[in-house]
Order: sequence, then C-alpha cells, then structure tokens
Amino acid sequence: MKIVEVKAWLCHYPLPATFWPTWIPGFPQTRNTCLILALKTDDGLEGYAAGVGILDEAKALVSLLKPFLLNRDPFQVEDTLKMLRSALFLGYRAWFAEIAMWDLIGKACKQPIYKLLGGGPDKLLAYCSTGEMHAPDKRAEEVLKLKEMGFKAVKLRVKAMEMKDDIVAVETVRKAVGDDFVLMVDANQGWPIHAFGAYPRWTLKRAMTTCRAYEEFGIRWLEEPLFKTDYAGYRQLRSSTSIQIAGGEFNVDLSELRDLIEGECLDVVQPDVTISTGILNGKKVAGMAEAHNLEFSPHTWTNGIGFAANLQLMAATPICPYCEFPFEPPGWVPEARDFMLTEPFKIDKDGYVKVPDKPGLGIEMDWDRIKKHGEQL
Repeated sequence: MKIVEVKAWLCHYPLPATFWPTWIPGFPQTRNTCLILALKTDDGLEGYAAGVGILDEAKALVSLLKPFLLNRDPFQVEDTLKMLRSALFLGYRAWFAEIAMWDLIGKACKQPIYKLLGGGPDKLLAYCSTGEMHAPDKRAEEVLKLKEMGFKAVKLRVKAMEMKDDIVAVETVRKAVGDDFVLMVDANQGWPIHAFGAYPRWTLKRAMTTCRAYEEFGIRWLEEPLFKTDYAGYRQLRSSTSIQIAGGEFNVDLSELRDLIEGECLDVVQPDVTISTGILNGKKVAGMAEAHNLEFSPHTWTNGIGFAANLQLMAATPICPYCEFPFEPPGWVPEARDFMLTEPFKIDKDGYVKVPDKPGLGIEMDWDRIKKHGEQL
C-alpha cells in the first residue's frame, strides 16, 4: 500500500461568538482555523489529519509536505517521523501529518487506533478545559453549570497581571463548588505569544508562591507555570510543592519530553500528538512517563480531528486519569471545534467521552462543510 494522492483544505470556520484565548492575550478569535489533510492510497483508502492555524501560514507547509508524502507506505511510521523531524530544521511543526498514517493503518486493519496501540477502555473521564479569563463570581457560576452537565472536573485559566487576582479567582470557584469537585489550573506560561495585549511573565518565585496558596484549595494540578524549557525551574518548583505540576504541550519530539521526565520536572506529562509528537512518539513518551511513575494527560485544544487522535492515544495509555475536553461557550463549543466532523464529540451524563470504535480515528468527515469553509490547496 502506498499514498498516491495528497489533498489539503485550509479552513476558516466562523465561531458563534468571539473567543478570547488566554494563550494569546488580547486576541479576538472569531474563527476555527485549521489545515485538513487527506491522504489517499492505491487501494482507495483515505486517512485524515488536521493541523492548527491562525491565518494562512499553512499554505507553505502543504507545498513542502506533498512531495514527501507521495508514494510513502503508511505502515512505515518510523520513517515518516524521521521525515517530519527533518521539517523542524525549516521551522515547520508537521507532526499532525502522521495522524493520517495511523488513520490509514487502522482502516487497513479494520481496527480503531487505540486497539492497535495495545487497547484500553472504551470511554475516558473528561475534564472541562476552559479557555478564557472571567471575573471570579461569573466563573464560579459557570463551573456550577458545568457540574450540572456532568463534568466531574474543570480546568481554570489564570493570567492576571497581579498574583493576588489569580489566587482570588481560584479561591472563589473552590468555595462555590465545594471540596468534592476536581479543579485544575493552567497558567499558560509555556510559550507566551506576544503581540496583542499585556500578560504576566511568571518567575519561579511567583510560581512557588502561587502553589503555596493553591495547596489550600486542593488543586489537582498546576499547568505550564514556567517557560517550556525551564527545566531547572520546573524541578525546583515541583520539589517545593504538594501540587502536581503539569506541562509539555509545546515541548517538541522525544528529546525535550525526555528532559522534562528525566529531569523530574513534571507529575503530569501533556504532549499533543498534533503539535508535539505524532501518535507513535506520543506512545513512546507515555511509556517514559509510566516508567517514572508519572501521569499522562495529553493537551487536546486543537480541533475535532486533533481531539480524536489524542483520544485514541489516551485510551491506549494506562496512566491517563483524564481527557481534556475544550469547552468555553458561547464561542468555543463542540459544533464549532469539530465542524469538520458529522458528529461532534460530547460528554455523557456521567462526564465521560466515548472512544470511537470504528477503524482508524473512527470519525466521519463532513465534506460539505469543509468545502464550504475551506480553500483547497
């Protein structure tokens, strides 16, 4: 089997309301931008993947990838990873393309990816991953509504200029939901995006002081409190607090994630198969984490295809306590996040996400919507 056709669509799907992501302070996001990749084999199978975009920067990546993907055997994943690793030299993160290979492998074998990776549960407990900064009282009301929806855990974003405001925000929510509800906190300090608005830059001392305050609130983990390669800082922070430290979504390939794990920087390792590793290397990172008695809970804030890919890996990982479920209404909702799919991912009444059991990624593409909102490259 070999790939004989490579097609791509750059899509800009309008969000139902403006979304203000904490990781790009001051940026009014009005659409879900992604590059959708379709690889067709000589026996008629099609495999899909999607990368994250902001504007039209993905156009150059498509012209680079096409000649390297044609005539490639999808089962030769290690060789594909070597090719995608070489793209880093040119500044391109193209790990998401490997997902399409696994989609093809699963379809050829007539099995979902997670079963080919070792198997696991057919559903995962989700935590609601919010994406904006809201006033403490407003956020507390919202979390109570999320609890009513079935969520057993919620991740809050903190990015106030003053540390005391970050502490008040979490304290207010904890008092509202009670002690039996799981709260995580994300500082989004791993890779600050500079351009649109003011944002704080956490020092090690600020991170340590914040952790001491959050210990009182029973926080499940604090995510990305320092820059992604501040290995010494992470190690000192982790040894100074009882709160679990999480991160890794912006760390690239095996070497950086190895350094985080072996450097005793994290308790929860969080690569994303679309932007950090690909599925096979994600499985390798999970193995390293398991060997060090850590937890593994991938970042999933990309799009419906990226969510599906990370979900398949999580299901095949015995140390994954939660599945991140991006949700921040009214702007970032499943129907907009997963616009390229015929059915968006949702949680059930008990807060679980079902792992698709159809071959490959187990998803169905909505080509009418993709073509309506996308430009074929």
